[in-house]
Amino acid sequence: MKFSLILVFWPFCAPAADLYQIRRLSEQEVLQTYTLSLRFWNMLGDYSAGGSRFARGSLTGFDWEAPIGDLTLALGWRMLCGMGLMNVAARAGLTVLAGVTSGFHPSEAAEPFGQASTISSDFVRVSPRDPRYFELSDGRPYIPIGLNLIAPPGNEGLPALESWMEQLQANGGNYIRVWLGNPFFDVEHDRCGVYDEAKAKRIDELLAIAARRGIRVKMCLEHFRHLGDGRQRWAAKPLHLAANGGTATNISDFFNGQASREQFKKKLAWFAHRFGDQPSVFGWELWNEINAVQGGDYLRWTEVMLPELHRLFPRNLAMQSLGSYDGDYARAPYRRLATMPGNDVAQVHRYLDLGAKLEVCHGAMDLLAADAVRELLSQQPGRPVLLAESGAVEPNHSGPFRLYHQDTNGVLLHDVLFAPFFAGAAGPGHIWHWDAYVAAQNLWWHFGRFAEAVRNLDPPAEHFQPETLPHPRLRVYALKGRHTTLLWCRDLENTWRHELAEGRAPDPVEDAVLELGSLNLGKTSARLYDPWENRWTTATLEADQLRLPVFKRSLVVRLSVTPREP
Repeated sequence: MKFSLILVFWPFCAPAADLYQIRRLSEQEVLQTYTLSLRFWNMLGDYSAGGSRFARGSLTGFDWEAPIGDLTLALGWRMLCGMGLMNVAARAGLTVLAGVTSGFHPSEAAEPFGQASTISSDFVRVSPRDPRYFELSDGRPYIPIGLNLIAPPGNEGLPALESWMEQLQANGGNYIRVWLGNPFFDVEHDRCGVYDEAKAKRIDELLAIAARRGIRVKMCLEHFRHLGDGRQRWAAKPLHLAANGGTATNISDFFNGQASREQFKKKLAWFAHRFGDQPSVFGWELWNEINAVQGGDYLRWTEVMLPELHRLFPRNLAMQSLGSYDGDYARAPYRRLATMPGNDVAQVHRYLDLGAKLEVCHGAMDLLAADAVRELLSQQPGRPVLLAESGAVEPNHSGPFRLYHQDTNGVLLHDVLFAPFFAGAAGPGHIWHWDAYVAAQNLWWHFGRFAEAVRNLDPPAEHFQPETLPHPRLRVYALKGRHTTLLWCRDLENTWRHELAEGRAPDPVEDAVLELGSLNLGKTSARLYDPWENRWTTATLEADQLRLPVFKRSLVVRLSVTPREP
């Protein structure tokens, strides 16, 4: 393996997303008899360095190599600036793209879409090829397959959390979300601005486990909703009151007051010093459902804090979240956040909730999940959309759904996973009830079925366009791509009401034929995946018609396409 210092001189007019890529070596990696290479490129076509793609251009210059002995490289952007390279580039009317990167060979390639046995040194970013999707900093696609896994159960500690992560990894998962404000991880639990090193070491251990398991972690920083005067005890954080040594007189003052804002920035800086620059971090989320707080201009506060996240964690994603999109009241804040500068991911939360004001939240799980994604896509956010929390609850979020115990086959989880992606999201939906539902019913295999359906898929390269196709028996969700078109066929006669509430077994779908002429596919080969049987079959299109095999609940169709001549 070879480690290289890459210098690329790039015109100022290049897209900002292409200007900075740097891969950081692990502190544990010690280089022995490796080489330092200085490489210079012009900017003509596509190239790769040792198999790892860095930018657009072609290799035309020269390589200079010299052994550097036992040395760990940690050369970054600031050091290059200090060397005067930026000044030279500025005088030449160019920008410098620099980085330390490990050589890459096909035999060392990780699994598709960022799924690997361990975490590489690559960070998750918004893809410059298609900003609706993610990729790793070496250009490999990344589809976040996982769930909310907020904290370990009860008093079982990290071994129990790792057990869940192990099962997720074994089924193709590569993503979780945790709450750093949960009592198990909360470093600021005694006094405002005082951080518990013992709790910090738990976060260290979590990230180490994630790195070993090939899982990236969304780090949600806060979740409290009041300072002690609200009805939910789990949502209180009275240590921020001035009377208790904090900076705020009330929750409004916490978000609007300058002293509290400066103190929160100090907390972000502490996290950056303690946990910054880690590729096992998917991104940093300011708050869980910040519109649930009971006072203060939380969206203006978000506009202030997102730039701080970017300044302190320049190689991680930054984001914010709002509560369940279950009423018309939510449309305006969701619109503002989805298009807010610095909010790298347009996240939406939505649940099956018979007490919700929106009728769509009472119906089929695939419909409510897909609708939530389409609501955000309609705002043209210019960034990935994720259904970041979903599931089913008793009316008005009064508890986990009473029919979860009936759902031994994971019908609800299946729809949460598949519907958002096939509606145009950057990944599957992320279920909330990891303990009372996923773990209780041992439904980890569903993540593996979604992972299998999208295996070797490169969404940024495909530039998928979501649409739906009419059919009398099926809801057909389509993702039309440049080389691949995906269809998810969901039996509209099988819903949670039929299977869980009424106890009706799913009827087989027989003799179903898809009319695909409207897709204008050209020469096409078809593979069909039954996620309930974990079985692939092949099929042949005849006159733009595809006859489906017998299946229950749902079926995935994967079409490899040679486009028709215009």
